[in-house]
Amino acid sequence: MSQSTKGSGTSEARSRLLSTATRIFYAEGIHSVGVDRIIAEAQVTRATLYRHFKGKEDLVLAYLDLADREMRAHAEAAQAGEESAADKIRAVCRTIAAGIRSPGFRGCAFLNAAAEYPDRDHPVHRAVLAHREWFLETVTGLLARTGNIPAEPAGRHLVMLRDGAMASGCLSDAKLVSETFLEGVEGILRVRSA
Repeated sequence: MSQSTKGSGTSEARSRLLSTATRIFYAEGIHSVGVDRIIAEAQVTRATLYRHFKGKEDLVLAYLDLADREMRAHAEAAQAGEESAADKIRAVCRTIAAGIRSPGFRGCAFLNAAAEYPDRDHPVHRAVLAHREWFLETVTGLLARTGNIPAEPAGRHLVMLRDGAMASGCLSDAKLVSETFLEGVEGILRVRSA
């Protein structure tokens, strides 16, 4: 069980724990899931869990780190091959829209975690804020290359559009929410290019 996965330096048991926790935390929430369930579904012992994670909070932080790394990779991949900054923004936002339309979509993992950990000093909340700061900096940097007016307000606007789309996407018609989100992004880009 503790054998390392080829070339990754991560044990199979740790991967199963993280994969199981990710699936359950995202689908059902963090506080509603106990470590006993994660241990049972990952088919590991309690000792194995604590060998890889100090406790549930450490597992939650690993879940958010994984989600952050995946979102960064999706954003980078979406921008590859796109020439203009506006097209890079569109590509990133199409990736977000595709996620909203995906089966099992339950909103933004980070917004969901922030709702469960409202204390800004809590490590989970700080991880959420760090992810959001990265996303804001990424889109603001791209938007700065699309026009001559300050990009910060447009970056904050895009983040708010994304937040609204992520919340609405699991409450109503995901296709309509995605289309509305992408129309809003086009509106921001039109203002930037005017």
